[in-house]
Amino acid sequence: RKKCYNSFISQRIENSAIQDDVISVLSSIGLRPEVEKLTERGYRLDALVDVNGKKIAVEVDGPFHFVGRKLAGKTILKHRQVSNLEEIRVTSVPYWEWDELGMDSGKKQMYLRLLLDLF
Repeated sequence: RKKCYNSFISQRIENSAIQDDVISVLSSIGLRPEVEKLTERGYRLDALVDVNGKKIAVEVDGPFHFVGRKLAGKTILKHRQVSNLEEIRVTSVPYWEWDELGMDSGKKQMYLRLLLDLF
């Protein structure tokens, strides 16, 4: 069991450019994201932020997390387990929605504020 867990948590970490951008914008709106946060049960979250005393995971979901425009089964399972077992709200930033915001930092900040209920 321990060998399985160790293998699960030792997955190689590679941040994408979009993930780095989302984390940068989270910081620009006054949040302090914990990057690549490892949960108690071994899931790695792209970013974990504290919003009004509640932990929220921000998952930057690229093309491999989708089948068409629907989340893939493994991603749905991860989101569900983190939400139910870790009691952390999980939000998703689909790559195409982020790409549509272009280089407009104001739009990106508004997108994340809306996603995280920061109003």
